[in-house]
Amino acid sequence: MKGGERWGMTCSKEQQAGLEPTRLSQHGHQLIHTGDKPYSCEQCGKTFSRGDALKVHQLIHTGDKPYNCDQCVTAFTTLGKLKVHQRIHTGEKPYSCEQCGAAFRQVQGLKCHRRVHTGEKPFWCELCGKTFSENGNLKVHQRIHTGEKPFWCELCGKTFSESGNLKVHRRVHTGEKPFWCEQCGKTFSESGNLKVHQRIHTKSYSCEQCGAAFTTSGTLKIHRRVHTGEKPFWCEQCGKTFSQSGGLKVHQRIHTGEKPYSCDQCGAAFTSNLKIHQRVHTGEKSYSCEQCGAAFTQLGVLKRHQLVHTGERPYSCDQCEAAFKTLGNLKVHQLIHTGEKPFWCEQCGKTFSRSDALKAHQLIHTGDKPYSCEQCGAAFTTSSNLKVHQLIHTGDKPYNCEQCGAAFTQLGALKRHQFIHTGEKPFRCELCGNTFSLGSSLKAHQRIHTGDKPYSCEQCGAAFTIQSSLKSHQRVHTGEKPFSCEQCGKAFSKSGHLKVHQRIHTGDKPYSCDQCGAAFTRLSHLKVHQRVHTGEKPFWCEQCGKMFSRSSSLKNHQRIHTGDKPYSCDQCGAAFTQSVKLKSHQRIHTGEKPYSCEQCGADFTQLSNLKAHRRVHTGEKPYSCEQCGAAFSQLSHLKVHRRIHTGDKPYSCEQCGAAFTTSGNLKAHQRIHTGEKPYSCDQCGAAFATTGKLKVHQRIHTGEKPYSCEQCGAAFSELSHLKAHRRVHAEEKPFWCEQCGKTFSESGHLKTHQLIHTASS
Repeated sequence: MKGGERWGMTCSKEQQAGLEPTRLSQHGHQLIHTGDKPYSCEQCGKTFSRGDALKVHQLIHTGDKPYNCDQCVTAFTTLGKLKVHQRIHTGEKPYSCEQCGAAFRQVQGLKCHRRVHTGEKPFWCELCGKTFSENGNLKVHQRIHTGEKPFWCELCGKTFSESGNLKVHRRVHTGEKPFWCEQCGKTFSESGNLKVHQRIHTKSYSCEQCGAAFTTSGTLKIHRRVHTGEKPFWCEQCGKTFSQSGGLKVHQRIHTGEKPYSCDQCGAAFTSNLKIHQRVHTGEKSYSCEQCGAAFTQLGVLKRHQLVHTGERPYSCDQCEAAFKTLGNLKVHQLIHTGEKPFWCEQCGKTFSRSDALKAHQLIHTGDKPYSCEQCGAAFTTSSNLKVHQLIHTGDKPYNCEQCGAAFTQLGALKRHQFIHTGEKPFRCELCGNTFSLGSSLKAHQRIHTGDKPYSCEQCGAAFTIQSSLKSHQRVHTGEKPFSCEQCGKAFSKSGHLKVHQRIHTGDKPYSCDQCGAAFTRLSHLKVHQRVHTGEKPFWCEQCGKMFSRSSSLKNHQRIHTGDKPYSCDQCGAAFTQSVKLKSHQRIHTGEKPYSCEQCGADFTQLSNLKAHRRVHTGEKPYSCEQCGAAFSQLSHLKVHRRIHTGDKPYSCEQCGAAFTTSGNLKAHQRIHTGEKPYSCDQCGAAFATTGKLKVHQRIHTGEKPYSCEQCGAAFSELSHLKAHRRVHAEEKPFWCEQCGKTFSESGHLKTHQLIHTASS
């Protein structure tokens, strides 16, 4: 084949695609389509489709650059590269774009440029699918996935993914700034920075919505996200989103703990904003208010300050219309509605809606209290708490209520107080609908639903939903009772208990029932009382299903299942499920009977017993049976009576299986097996198993016969004897002999009769 024919051949694939024929050797060109690279470098293993390309490549290893520029002495490995380079000196750009006229020194530059018009991006990343108009850009992009940074600085060791970035970085060490602004003379190490700077003089990019002007299109794009709300950058660890990649990078340092910027003077380290901190040492406050002259270290702080004079609150909440001076305050406020708490403590897991709240909380773990009072030495975790404390010494209460004149040391306390007048409760629980005047009250309430009890006692492990409850509980261990009554001197561990106690002296019962008029000293007592009318029993036992109107009653009941008796007597060791039962029991040892009847002077160890006794005088029987109408003075008597209708005998003897309607009857029965007779007569020493039998016996000595017949006046010492006597008048004989059919008015007479049959047999 002749040389002209050899170079005149065309590629069939290019002809089919309608492309201009490539003038290459037929064999060499087809290797582009087959991907075959038969020429390999012995030193590094790199392969090539052409032998001349291999020879050029080998010059990299030998360092030989045989082609030199006459003007600047720059050397090149190939003649083609030298010719392209010489166009820099001549200014020649032989390749021009047909559409826009842009000219280029190399044909490859023109080809890449044409893709700007066609939008063609033939190079794509196999890992993420991103496309590029140039192969070089693809290679640089692929280093993001591989993490490869082949270019490194000889002076500091820092590595880069692009050679251009390395060149720019070297200027940090050399101090070189070859690009300078013709208008103001400022110099830059990068041409891109110069271009951005030059736009300060022009500001060629403006926002269509608000008219704000910017020096770069990138800055304009970021600004537009303020209007669209777009946040394309998100944190993989916590999911938080950002409108700028720089904001994401700074945020990620929270998770990594990285603080790359440190102060030369005090060593404090920061994730960003080191320059702002350094103004603390220099005292520089370059931003001042034109109205009042106040100076600030940051422009943003000045802008916020100026809102004090204008009264402007440009940021408002979409949900509750609350207005704020800063966007940051609005964002923090919106977390109340969303419930989001993006900041969490690594030690205890507690979450917070604000970073400063997290920082203040972390001081609890470290025990650090960096702010101390000069007058009394009290230390605090935050400067705001110190300022509030100092008002105690000055007596200053700068915040006053316009309606009632009450004064407060804190603005927040005034706002909370004003809810009393307005009745406003802006915080509501999404689960049950309860509303609260304070956000903190809502948070404490929500723990009822979540079961969260973040405050625990170090001594006994008891957990609480709010910190104040923990403090009150700790007084159980310390015995501290800091609140005392001025009238009687009685001391209390809680101020609330003192207030309730003082109502004993004043007789004040501010809470009254709408239905029956009953009045109470506590709101909680009223709520419990109202359940008598509604029949509501919201607390139920998961084991047996029994329901209760009070949570305390449920807790006491659950101890039946667990067998837990946490309250024990120091003197005899008797254990009880409730503290009140222990106190009542202890009066047996002390003989104390603090409750006395005004009419007859009878004394009682318990208030409930006194109330029940009073009904003897009044004849009141408020508890009646639904089935037979029988009325009782005590609820417990009604419950026992109901078992007559139901046949329920919940108390059974473990030895013989006998069942009883009351626990007292069971205990009395068990003494038959044990032979125990704990109740003895003072006069003759006779012992009995029950107090009832002792009382009946004592009537022998006193001659008392409290039960008398209405018809004939006969008197008896026992009620059972009266009942038997009444049968004489009624001629009633309910007891009959199964063997002979004879009837008797008393069971004792029947038993005596039955001895006749047993004796004859």
